Amino acid sequence: MSFERNAEVDRIRKRIDHPVIDGDGHLIEYTPVVRDFLVEEAGEEVAKRFDGIVHGSESARKIPLDQKRAVGYSRTAWWGLAGDTLDRASAILPRLLHGRLDEMGIDFAFLYPTYGLFATTWPDDELRIGLSRAFNRYYAAMFEGVRDRLEPVAVIPTVTPEEGVAALDHAILELGLKAVTLSGVVGRAFPGSEDVRGARYFDTLGHDSDYDYDPLWRRCVELGVTPTFHGSSQGMGMRASRTNYVYNHIGNFAVAGEAACRSLFMGGVPMRFPDLHFAFLEGGVAWGANLYSDILAHYEKRNINVIEQYDPARLDREEMARLFRKYAPEKMVDHLDELDEGLLLLADPAENRDGIDEFAESGVKSEDDIRHLFSDRFYFGCEADDPLTAVAFDTAMLPGGARLRPVFASDIGHWDVPDMCKVLPEAWELVEDGHIDEEAFEAFVCGNALALWTSNDPDFFEGTAIEDAASNP
Repeated sequence: MSFERNAEVDRIRKRIDHPVIDGDGHLIEYTPVVRDFLVEEAGEEVAKRFDGIVHGSESARKIPLDQKRAVGYSRTAWWGLAGDTLDRASAILPRLLHGRLDEMGIDFAFLYPTYGLFATTWPDDELRIGLSRAFNRYYAAMFEGVRDRLEPVAVIPTVTPEEGVAALDHAILELGLKAVTLSGVVGRAFPGSEDVRGARYFDTLGHDSDYDYDPLWRRCVELGVTPTFHGSSQGMGMRASRTNYVYNHIGNFAVAGEAACRSLFMGGVPMRFPDLHFAFLEGGVAWGANLYSDILAHYEKRNINVIEQYDPARLDREEMARLFRKYAPEKMVDHLDELDEGLLLLADPAENRDGIDEFAESGVKSEDDIRHLFSDRFYFGCEADDPLTAVAFDTAMLPGGARLRPVFASDIGHWDVPDMCKVLPEAWELVEDGHIDEEAFEAFVCGNALALWTSNDPDFFEGTAIEDAASNP
């Protein structure tokens, strides 16, 4: 079977002189084969629990609506995969997808898990660890012979740092995989509520975690691995509708990515591990621009060198009382002897002074440090049809003339890509509509991905179809 480019894809490819790298497509795992690997890793009894996930929609339909909150159920994805027969098969069969890349106008694609993403945070310890090993074995085996243009992304569970390190060693050292994804958001039971499924808080692997994840980041450095995050916030907080998946899905990847990025930043992870770059996928870059601007604004007003301006002890009580007597209504003046009480809320002079430098843990010392992290160390997966990708390149709008790093992320294999051959034309609309120029487009679909994946492994693309482009960025 031969696959020919349509005229639109062909026109774009003739216009550009650089590769197109898909930074976040999706493979679809064939679950019967995954199950075989799982049996080998964890045994038949654990594999039966995986069967429960595969048939989860059947079980969910049996839960009465009035009981769904009690069991912590929210509406999850349904009819969530590519509907076209050829596209669905392409997401399942690596050799078929490999043969279609030229038709799609893509030179190299990173393929993230679909079902494998469950294995990053699934609460059942045996199943989570067994599944992560099984899925990674599946990726290594099924993509043998096509990794010159397709790179499957290993799943790394992050419920504890120890299991993350073990999974990295298995995926990288034993299986020979090179790219990994983690969830930056881990649900944990509130102490004393372990049996209540909905009573959970969310650990984001950096700031305020009860676990020390530095061994995980250190192992990434040692193995030459770049941490990428593909977490979800569906079912959390205000995305827990019992009846509407779209309600839960909208914005969920952005929220999960923002939580992970903010936690890593405030926890000082990028400053302690200067060789690591981090990517947050499928949520776009608009949230990154907002977070960058918001952190800068908070730093300007609340860094340790200026925070003393808000110290309530600096208030001149005598002058305050004079102003009250001159301008306050009589009812306020009647309570003037309670001035300290009236000024207390949100301005307690007895605040613990040891905690007033809230940027200390982050390690940043200046606005330039913040700008550097967001401009050079953080990357943001943006789908082809997202017009707000252009925000990343608007140096006139972003504070300090920053330019962020969006990465082209097709999301092929899933419902939001009804035709795999239209993702490149959709991305090119950013140029055609005048939102970005061709230099920015090259950064979006090529340069940023090269920078991301070679940041901790300069030889990442050696032996691939884009080796030359990676050697001469």
